[in-house]
Amino acid sequence: MSPLVDTASPHLQVRAQWLALQREDVLEPELPIIDAHHHLWDRPGGRYLLDELLLDLGAGHRVTGTVFVQCRTMYRQHGPQALRPVGEVEFIEGIAAQSASGRHGPARACAAIVGFADLMLGEQVVPVLHALEAAGNGRLRGIRNTTAWHADAAIRSNPVPPPPGMLLEPGFQAATRRLPAHGLTLDVWAYHTQLDEVLALARACPATTIVLDHVGGPLGAGPYRGRQAEVFRHWRDAMRKLAALPNVRLKLGGLGMPVGGWDFHLREVPPASEVLAAAWRPWIETAIDLFGPPRCMFESNFPVDKGMFGYVAVWNAFKRLTAIMSPAERTCLFSGTAQETYRI
Repeated sequence: MSPLVDTASPHLQVRAQWLALQREDVLEPELPIIDAHHHLWDRPGGRYLLDELLLDLGAGHRVTGTVFVQCRTMYRQHGPQALRPVGEVEFIEGIAAQSASGRHGPARACAAIVGFADLMLGEQVVPVLHALEAAGNGRLRGIRNTTAWHADAAIRSNPVPPPPGMLLEPGFQAATRRLPAHGLTLDVWAYHTQLDEVLALARACPATTIVLDHVGGPLGAGPYRGRQAEVFRHWRDAMRKLAALPNVRLKLGGLGMPVGGWDFHLREVPPASEVLAAAWRPWIETAIDLFGPPRCMFESNFPVDKGMFGYVAVWNAFKRLTAIMSPAERTCLFSGTAQETYRI
């Protein structure tokens, strides 16, 4: 069976039997973790809801809380188009309440919610933000739009690709400037080829906390295959400019997507944490050096990245990559920055 769900989806198939071929002990099981970025959905190609998330959270790492990030799940089917994404926050708030009951273990799933509001609405986004806040019941912490775009058809990580240049649109920026008044951050998923646009957005909205997802999206597929050294230089230079802006924070993870050129899913056995740490070291270490631990947070990006490796392995890899850091630095990376950014 192909690792891809189907030709309509860019996400890899999660293969439980394949993932079970790789087992390793959990490193430092006492280290508190807030998983700063994951999704929940029930789609024809796969299901990842509370039951599936709990299996990962219960694998041995000490995950104390998680941040749900929008993924077009459970939208309303009726009513004004701009308000249909409120259904996603309503659904996730219900799951968060389930988890907060304590009946499913100590971890607080979806303790913070990053929802969707169409920021291309500009100033007209405010009523949508109010509706999302009401649906979140105190858990809404941020907004994210689909913004990762590339002209090459081989570079695709969203089932519904966006138009180009959204981050530069005056309406998008006007709506982004509205977010701090509602206590909301903006998550941005962009490829390394778009980092100049992220820079322009962050400069135009200095009061808004911009959370850059997935280590700034270094590409390795399509026209970038085999050009890792060149991509790394471009990415590093762009990330250095972003790191100079105090309103930008960074998520470390999301390195299990085919657009990055990673091919762990093609192996007979899933990669162990040593393999992941070795592959990711240049990107993760450079990112932390540029932004500093107080502005960086680790993420699983599950179930998207689960097509390439398991939950134990990914967090073990992060622990290996930070083994020489101080306890205070590691607290920032594994829980503190996420806790402060999303007010968990």
